[in-house]
Amino acid sequence: MVTELSSLWCGRMDSGEGSRATRWHQHVTLDPSPQGRGIALAGFAVDTGVVRNQGRAGAAAGPDALRRALANLAWHQDLPVADSGTIICPDGDLEAAQRRLADHVALLLDAGRTPVVLGGGHETAYGSWRGLADRNPDKVIGIINFDAHFDLREAAEATSGTPFAQIARDCRSEGRSFHYLCLGIAEPSNTAALFDRARELSVEWRLDVDMTPWQWQDARAQMMALVDRVDLVYLTVDLDVLPAAEMPAVSAPAARGVSLQIIEPLVRRLAESGKLALADFVELNPAFDIDGHGVKTAARLIWTLCRHLKASNQRPDRGETS
Repeated sequence: MVTELSSLWCGRMDSGEGSRATRWHQHVTLDPSPQGRGIALAGFAVDTGVVRNQGRAGAAAGPDALRRALANLAWHQDLPVADSGTIICPDGDLEAAQRRLADHVALLLDAGRTPVVLGGGHETAYGSWRGLADRNPDKVIGIINFDAHFDLREAAEATSGTPFAQIARDCRSEGRSFHYLCLGIAEPSNTAALFDRARELSVEWRLDVDMTPWQWQDARAQMMALVDRVDLVYLTVDLDVLPAAEMPAVSAPAARGVSLQIIEPLVRRLAESGKLALADFVELNPAFDIDGHGVKTAARLIWTLCRHLKASNQRPDRGETS
């Protein structure tokens, strides 16, 4: 672990206001293998892939920063939340760390929990997806990525820019269909070759310029069309999709981006869909934050998802009582 978890889950106490005036730090349990219905946070304190991708190091500090920000938020949860610990990569072996994350995600899913992974660079995504795919070999999985970048790069080794190319290769070798929707693509930040690769893989996308407030319903319709044709949804949020003014704390701040007022209701809609099996939030780099603006924005998105989650893994048809 990067930091002792108990020292992160602390904050304000409003005991004079009664039993309902509580915050996350008063409810989150620390359990490496929580059982039963609920949410399980897991940290992936790794930015080896960011460095390999010529980005700015620092995302490995993201999970602990997110925990601190979540700790003091008001508790309105219906589902319990456990913190299952953090995976690190002290030896630089990213591929082994991704495998450990995959195994941990699969363990949490087997226990009936919905994993919410706190990254880490976007190399997190391959480990997250691999765990969901291992746990659900016969299910059709849809990937919804809020991101300024496709992350479909071809490279000799895994990086933060390769996870969806890796997933596409695994899908091909395992006879899986590859359902990938990327919302918030910045055309100036993706080469023509990446757009060509996206077309070759039948990737769907929506540009940042087409995710304005007056186009919000169109973006939602495109997103839900993917949800409707798959069994399970994996949501991954690369925080560099947000405008730099809202999210300075990333390796590659967005010149334009997609505003929180667009992203947040879409995340909520996915949480309420009943198909969300897994989520991760990646690329937070506290070293470049400004007065905590970025981490507070990221924590709000995670809070929204957890507050409204009605995920596939919570359904009583898994032999549990409602």
